[in-house]
Amino acid sequence: MTRTITRLFDDYSDAKTAVTELERIGVPHDDLSIVANDAHGRHSADRGDNDGMNEDGDVTRGASAGAAIGGVGGLLAGLGLLAIPGLGPIVAAGWLASTAVGAAIGGAGGAATGGIVGALKNAGHTDEEAGVYAEGVRRGGTLVSARVEDNLVGETEAVLDGNRGVSAGARGSDYRQSGWTGFDPDAVPYSTGEIDSHRAAYRREPTVM
Repeated sequence: MTRTITRLFDDYSDAKTAVTELERIGVPHDDLSIVANDAHGRHSADRGDNDGMNEDGDVTRGASAGAAIGGVGGLLAGLGLLAIPGLGPIVAAGWLASTAVGAAIGGAGGAATGGIVGALKNAGHTDEEAGVYAEGVRRGGTLVSARVEDNLVGETEAVLDGNRGVSAGARGSDYRQSGWTGFDPDAVPYSTGEIDSHRAAYRREPTVM
């Protein structure tokens, strides 16, 4: 049986390390995905293009949105610069990104905003989990998702949690304590200053299983 294991990372470098370790333990590239907020432009600074986006930062049918997220030689080699409504600019690769972007391109206006939430739900996450993870990306975080067979579930969770991955349950509880009630795809993406403040609040947060 295949299960989807997802964690939110406050530090992009932790997420990259987790992806590399998951590849090392035998999780196929096709079963891994990474979606990272790139409001600061740090992760895509050397790409020099906006394929798949229009001037308003929305996903478009143009160019190579699909090609941009096809990884070869390791998942991270396939990172592409994209924008998903409700999240702002992101870099992404893998099946989760492909599903979310496909939904955004195929949708019309507001209907496209459920791309990332819909992709997570289709992968087996609850509405609440999907909303928390989408909110985490909006606030500057990085998602790593892995589709694995039962025999790899334990190792996968150990890798994600061991690199400071945070579960939807843990982070959702924190969000609700501050007044958050759910992911709003129409909300304005976080500014770089708001993202910096949010990351600082969790920088020393211990790993949550």
